Amino acid sequence: MKNKKTLVIWAAAFVVLIAGAAVLYGQLSRDAAPDQLEAADEPQVTEEEGQAQEQEKLKAPDFSVYNASGERVGLSDYFGKPIVLNFWASWCGPCQMEMPDFEEVYRERGEEIHFMMVNVTGGRETLESAQEFIAEKGYSFPVFYDTESEAANTYAAYSIPTTYFIDSEGYLAARAVGAIDKESLEQGLAMIAD
Repeated sequence: MKNKKTLVIWAAAFVVLIAGAAVLYGQLSRDAAPDQLEAADEPQVTEEEGQAQEQEKLKAPDFSVYNASGERVGLSDYFGKPIVLNFWASWCGPCQMEMPDFEEVYRERGEEIHFMMVNVTGGRETLESAQEFIAEKGYSFPVFYDTESEAANTYAAYSIPTTYFIDSEGYLAARAVGAIDKESLEQGLAMIAD
């Protein structure tokens, strides 16, 4: 009987230790999380022959995808307003986690900023599975389908989700690899707002 009681006490202590470690890990990882946004167009000053020169901003490479109506459109068709370019798939858990924030911000600011939610269509993802996912969740942001992998290859979006922030003139401002929250999304939008 004494052995059972000792075993129960040790098991309870182990459970408390594991739970405490999980809470501590969660808190520390939140506090130590690096800024997910990597600036793409911060002009850097270089010295050449004694004169300071500013490096040029990086133009966002163009690509073609299909909109929900099946029409072929290019990224450059959307220059003129800031663009949030997001690569995602319906089977991607981190993509699913960030989409409610994208939907909320799109509803708030969709008139002033283009949202291009590019589905990486192919392989595990079909056009039908992507469309069913969007309909099931009731998302209203614009969805585009990269059925030929042109956009994903152009932007090296091999890890999804990946998000790019492009200013109204078509220059890359920042990118984030991995799921982002509303705060990071707003931070990226602040970098491209006119």
